[in-house]
Amino acid sequence: MEEDIKIKQAIDEFGYNIYDLNEYDYFLPEELIAQSPAQKRDESRLLVLNREDASLEDKHFYNIIDYLKPGDVLVRNNTKVIPARLFGIKKETNAHVEVLLLNPDKDRKDVYQALVGNARVVKKGTKIYFGDNDELIMTCLEVLQEGLRVFKLDYQGIFYEVLDKLGKMPLPPYIHKQEGQNDRYQTVYAKVEGSSAAPTAGFHFTNELFDKIKQKGIEVLDVTLHVGLGTFRPVKESNVLNHHMHSEFYHIDQDVADRLNLAKKEGRRIIPIGTTSIRTLETVIHKYGEFKADEGDTSLFIYPGFKFLASDAIITNFHLPKSTLFMLVSAFANRDEILKAYNHAVENKYHFFSFGDAMFIYGNKKD
Repeated sequence: MEEDIKIKQAIDEFGYNIYDLNEYDYFLPEELIAQSPAQKRDESRLLVLNREDASLEDKHFYNIIDYLKPGDVLVRNNTKVIPARLFGIKKETNAHVEVLLLNPDKDRKDVYQALVGNARVVKKGTKIYFGDNDELIMTCLEVLQEGLRVFKLDYQGIFYEVLDKLGKMPLPPYIHKQEGQNDRYQTVYAKVEGSSAAPTAGFHFTNELFDKIKQKGIEVLDVTLHVGLGTFRPVKESNVLNHHMHSEFYHIDQDVADRLNLAKKEGRRIIPIGTTSIRTLETVIHKYGEFKADEGDTSLFIYPGFKFLASDAIITNFHLPKSTLFMLVSAFANRDEILKAYNHAVENKYHFFSFGDAMFIYGNKKD
């Protein structure tokens, strides 16, 4: 009864049931899913959506500078993807096991939560061996739901050097070929190691473009959110309120917080690059009412009805149907405008998802 009232109120306010997963669906031909990045990062295409009049413009990403104004603040996620996809063997049965490292345990050294491909063979106490000389051994400490496990890692030397030798970049399942150059699955400003997936809206920027942006009087600030299962996990619940967002670690330092607060005070636009930057900023400002130096885990789930306090415009990629990220952009603009934009992108053969093209969404939102 209470749920029915909530749904009726949502339909009255938004014109559709914001809690129904099917409301966030659209048709995407498979050939439009990008399998490799643009030859030059900033030559990918850019669809510009003005929230004031729902107008669309077809541009290239290097045109983004024309939509940025002196005094704007660009916020980027400086996380760096680690080669977290590992292929090992359970020796007693010779079973092959694929492991995707997710979150390190904050309190226990060399303990990680991971997603296991062949999870049924991995029980508490199971050991998995990686590398020709067993350079890495993982022991299962805990069995969690949905293929998740907690492992203790044993290795010699420096952990990230071991990963560089044994691991592969954890490309999304819709990309069928492992990219030869791992740096193309990183932003040019990737710095803080720890992500299991890339903040892909940043792929379109080059160092040269950032130089031009800064010369125009636009401030560029870094935050960190380590991308894990929470970002790319599919929504399986028909009622989105029943979807469980896994937490991801974020960090914002005092200098960045001070600069963001000053921009807000002076009425300058704050423009996050990508949904991970959005979630970091919105997490902190909703927590404190302003920006503060902060770090911790966020499981913030943004869908229509969410009140954005930090983000004045956003740079983002095109997201999967029925995904939490599609819901996020549907909250920032409105769902009908986003569906119109996505249909326009399909008709004009934009490329979608991680290696695909980009959107810039700006302007005051219509009531």
